[in-house]
Amino acid sequence: MTMLVPPWLEPLLNTAFFSICRTHGDAARSECNMYCLDCNDNAFCFYCRSSKHKDHQVIQIRRSSYHDVVRVSEIQKVLDISGVQTYVINSARVLFLNERPQPKSSGKASSHVCEICGRSLLDTFRFCSLGCKLVGIKRNGDASFILDAKNEVALQRGEGISSRGGNQLREGLEHDIYPPTPPPPPSNARRRKGIPHRAPLGS
Repeated sequence: MTMLVPPWLEPLLNTAFFSICRTHGDAARSECNMYCLDCNDNAFCFYCRSSKHKDHQVIQIRRSSYHDVVRVSEIQKVLDISGVQTYVINSARVLFLNERPQPKSSGKASSHVCEICGRSLLDTFRFCSLGCKLVGIKRNGDASFILDAKNEVALQRGEGISSRGGNQLREGLEHDIYPPTPPPPPSNARRRKGIPHRAPLGS
């Protein structure tokens, strides 16, 4: 499983975020909502990042309805998130770090559910969160969090992840990938050449 999951992922999923930084508690942005993939340690605040993690790989964790989320644009650079349901919250596409409590049943069965926790999903994804995908990898080994070379190249080009759920990530990028075709040049057939005139003959 070590080849399928990066060493920092499980500690990230077990980290408690949004406590107040002990060092910068009186500052405006003192919530510990950052995580360093290089140090693989505790959460820290905006000011700790500037002083201790300036040149490191850092991702920012956000909150949605008291649950931790991460932006797809950040996490897909370091993790293969294929198979995980994504959501649009405040105009940003995000995914949840861990399994959430099930909402009360509305009586209507969903055709798409998480393979691990059974939570209803919006689309044809396998997992509701990174945590559930991790459990799925441990159980079955039929998925991976490691980006392959093909995905890395696609990400560098801004094409999103070319696997299950890829259409979700590529929304709004088509204009960047496929620029509009320039109009064809005017046809030469429409151009009328001037009629040549002979010089008058001398008498």
